[in-house]
Amino acid sequence: MSDRENYNESGAEDDQSRPGGRRYITRPKFCQFCSDKNLVIDYKVTDVLRKFTMEDGRIRPRRQTGTCASHQRTLARAIKRARHLALLPFSGGTWEDNLR
Repeated sequence: MSDRENYNESGAEDDQSRPGGRRYITRPKFCQFCSDKNLVIDYKVTDVLRKFTMEDGRIRPRRQTGTCASHQRTLARAIKRARHLALLPFSGGTWEDNLR
């Protein structure tokens, strides 16, 4: 089988040609804060803010979390405030790991 046969008209690789087929099916992303009005973005609620940060402390982008633009800006502002008040670490890990 030649390499040309694995590709469709648009040039993308055919899903059926790979063993196992398609691995990841994208699901529609929606803003959690728009759908649930009771969920509040606040710098004091660190358990909610931790869901939107990576292990190394960076803020997750919109394409990963699915938040809308206005809530992403509010979320970034709340994370930065929590970092400034030492409620969230600037780098990844926990405070105990950084002290050692």
